[in-house]
Amino acid sequence: MSRLPKRGSAGMTRRGFLIAMTAVGVSFGFPRHLMAAMDPASPDGKVLPSEGDIYEPSLWYSIDTAGKIKVNIMRSEMGQHVGTAIARILADELEASWDDIEIIHVDSDPRWGYMVTGGSWSISQSWPVYRQAGAAGRTALIEAAAKKWGIAAKDCKASNGKIISSKGELTFGELVTMGLTRQFTEEELKTLPLKPNADLKLVGQQVTSLDIANKTNGKTIFGIDAKVDGMVYANPILPPTRYGSKVVKFDDSAAKAVKGYQQTIVLDDASGSVPGWLMVIASSFTAAQKASKLVKVTWDAGETANVSEADIIAHGKQLLGDQTKGSILDTGNTDTGPVFASAKSTIAEEYITSTVLHAQMEPLNALVFKNQNGIWEVHSGCQWQSLTLPVLATALGEDEANIVIRSYMLGGGFGRRLNGDYTIPAALTSKALGGKPVKMVMMRPQDMLFDSARSASVQQLKMAFDDKKAVTAMEHHATAGWPTQVLAPGFMPKGTNGEPFDPFSIAGADHWYSVGAQKVRAVSNDLAIATFRPGWLRSVGPGWTSWAVESFMDEAAHHAGKDPLQFRLDMLIAEGRNAGTTPVAEGGAARQAAVLKKAAEMIGWGTPQAKDTALGIASTFGQERDMPTWVSCAVQVHVDKTNGIVNVQKLYIAIDAGIIVDPNGAEAQCQGAALWGLSMALYEGTELLNGQYKDSNFDTYTPLRLGQTPEVKIEFIPSKMPPSGLGEPAVTPVAPAIANAIYQAVGVRLRKIPMRPSDLKSALTKV
Repeated sequence: MSRLPKRGSAGMTRRGFLIAMTAVGVSFGFPRHLMAAMDPASPDGKVLPSEGDIYEPSLWYSIDTAGKIKVNIMRSEMGQHVGTAIARILADELEASWDDIEIIHVDSDPRWGYMVTGGSWSISQSWPVYRQAGAAGRTALIEAAAKKWGIAAKDCKASNGKIISSKGELTFGELVTMGLTRQFTEEELKTLPLKPNADLKLVGQQVTSLDIANKTNGKTIFGIDAKVDGMVYANPILPPTRYGSKVVKFDDSAAKAVKGYQQTIVLDDASGSVPGWLMVIASSFTAAQKASKLVKVTWDAGETANVSEADIIAHGKQLLGDQTKGSILDTGNTDTGPVFASAKSTIAEEYITSTVLHAQMEPLNALVFKNQNGIWEVHSGCQWQSLTLPVLATALGEDEANIVIRSYMLGGGFGRRLNGDYTIPAALTSKALGGKPVKMVMMRPQDMLFDSARSASVQQLKMAFDDKKAVTAMEHHATAGWPTQVLAPGFMPKGTNGEPFDPFSIAGADHWYSVGAQKVRAVSNDLAIATFRPGWLRSVGPGWTSWAVESFMDEAAHHAGKDPLQFRLDMLIAEGRNAGTTPVAEGGAARQAAVLKKAAEMIGWGTPQAKDTALGIASTFGQERDMPTWVSCAVQVHVDKTNGIVNVQKLYIAIDAGIIVDPNGAEAQCQGAALWGLSMALYEGTELLNGQYKDSNFDTYTPLRLGQTPEVKIEFIPSKMPPSGLGEPAVTPVAPAIANAIYQAVGVRLRKIPMRPSDLKSALTKV
């Protein structure tokens, strides 16, 4: 078979070839295990067939006789171009031609291992795996070519999809045609020589992203686009509380007048994901929407029907007041009491963050049915398949082996789709209908009402100083509703006092500053957990713990009479635990100091500013200490004292994330993350009122608008260190940098986010 045109060239595509050959009686079937996989470069998302035989040096990719390489991606795509980034790691090590690369977002089959896309883990964790896989293929291809030519393998080299020697050239496809069977054990993979980082040709360079074309021309298939023949639509009716509400009765007599209405079902959910829910079923999406408005429901409301945000904050303060509560993190010397007792001076402040919704663009949706083979198919975008499958199994009363989640592109995730609770109502409805295909698409108010929001938090920080105003001790006490406690308690380690804690609700408090004795205490807010289902939101713990740490560091600098930049630099000492104990963290506090200096240089730290205008700076890391991305933010803000409006004019970010695999994707992610941080700092936040989120749409829930966007600059520190994560860290220093700039501009210190104009105006009256 002659080779087909490369991607982007004129002529018939391989999909076109498939269709044409089928028309004349020749058919190539898709492999069964790829039925639930997706190629984002294909207009309909279906995986193009391979040509001839294939060689699979590793679980992670295959090479066919045309030299096309399918790279299996177990990470979910939600705008970060993760497939392109991971595929280039493999292609670079393999010495493949980028034109021959295709990516496949795979289904939830167990062979892919533990599937989760979050925590900014994807590239950092994929880096060694895909490099080893690429090295395996390169080794096998070189060995095969050397054997064919009768020469030593050391006399051959791989380059751009070919094996080259003095004997000539053989393409990868030609070598596969000859027949390759070389396999590698896990031990062999770990010992394969990798290319020196300096010899990488695709990593860090500009390449064509494999999913952008279809995203821009509207052909990408998202979960909301999923459809199968014979499906019905189900629209949910949500109860008055997240937990504890029970349906007493319902009346659907008026709904029966809607053409296409079929019935209303009260869900019985053994997983506890959607208690008190009803599903209105119709033959069309519109009919289900109309009918649901006509169904009258009476509930027994849950116990949290009268709980509001103020109650959760007050409860949090009460919890922090009890020193026996919570878990103490291992930060070295945690015996701070004696140091504070002998301190020359101390400061203490409290910081609060409001509830934050995910509000992703694609509302929650799922299509579920039982196929002819008795397998439950779940068609939906999902960030954490390995967490969602057991919940689906419990809800359906099925074995996990009989459930598959098909990969779809996510129209925004930001952590909301880590919790797959939205697949449950569609699955239960399908089960009630005998496995019939059921599609649920939430409207925006339903999506927001059902959100797994970032919990409101309370944080209390203390610092001790000696007679020279040097820091001698620090304490950080924090409480919020813990998502990991609710959704994945197995991921909770224990503190030094034997109590478990949610690492994603306290990371960032265990900072890299050398402050002497240091105590970090994490406390779960049980009232928050009882009222709603806390969720992981982009940047998780560091998104709010860093708000407190870096605001407090600024306050401490002023207390010590030092420049806020120099005050931080003096404490970023790469010694002991702050030197970095993992390959990704090597260099520790010294690398954080470097990004801090870079951000200061970018903004022109120390230069005079106009009236009511000032610079602010903050420095953080994300996500965890064993995989830190060092990031600093410097901002220029102007405060209008007449109305309290803060205008962020410049927002500059300096980042050390190790080797930058995908420059375009990295910059885009950091821009988006920084603007998310700005949004949560000034505009984005809700509150609980009577057991429900106050805001249900974008008329009152007001994220950052285009006209409020400042000048944004992102600079990466050149590095030879292994890559860390980039999806979230740039969120974390933005809010404190703005708060610090506001203080410099008008002398007002705000300690709650979002920082509303009304809060600033009120504070100005007290100055």
